[in-house]
Amino acid sequence: MPMTSRGTAQSKGTPCARHDKGAACMDNIRMFAGLPAEAKRELLASARHSSHPRGSILVHEGDPIESILIVRSGRIKTFRTDSDGEEYVLDVLHDGQAIWHGMFIEDNVYHYSVGCLSKVDLCSIHRTDFEALLASHPDVAMGIIRMIGTELVDAEEKVMILGIRDPRRRLAEYLLHRDARCIGSEINLKLEDIASSVGLRPETVSRNISAFEHEGVVRRLGRGRLQVVDRVALKEISEHPE
Repeated sequence: MPMTSRGTAQSKGTPCARHDKGAACMDNIRMFAGLPAEAKRELLASARHSSHPRGSILVHEGDPIESILIVRSGRIKTFRTDSDGEEYVLDVLHDGQAIWHGMFIEDNVYHYSVGCLSKVDLCSIHRTDFEALLASHPDVAMGIIRMIGTELVDAEEKVMILGIRDPRRRLAEYLLHRDARCIGSEINLKLEDIASSVGLRPETVSRNISAFEHEGVVRRLGRGRLQVVDRVALKEISEHPE
């Protein structure tokens, strides 16, 4: 695993507890869902499991990318910290999502840090094991290429969101984006994480979420818990300024 002595991860982990239960659990991971059953079994056999408490740093910016990191349960964030110590959240990932970008390029180091927003159960597959899989299953490579195309579209959406100048519209678009990707009916993000994700001040985010709630398009369920209750109305806000 890519965790270094600076991180708070456990040791190299243990064999994945799911390895003797077949490959069906791989179907819950977007990166591997379309792979042949045999390929899934091979990946599961090489996977290592580890658990990390909330607040743990899994990798630091500059660490080498040595493994695919798969979130089995919990939520992690990718973030960068500027010279003044200000943190900027780049993305939030949850159950079934994976971090692996940059593994096969020459400069294969993390250009961000990864931290746990909750208790996280993680599976990791070492780069060499995955390269061996690609060598023995050429058809797998095509599936990975298709997935890269999907993730490029997702990245373009994030760039588009940050390009929206009006704070109200930007936040509405971001909440729609997160709602479409979250598990269940809630967006589990603290106000500060939302603010840093969309490049707005926390006060601006709080004020606009209060307005959205007053308009009946979102509902606050508690600290760090938000629910979109009217996607059509929120979409209308995201497309048209006041």
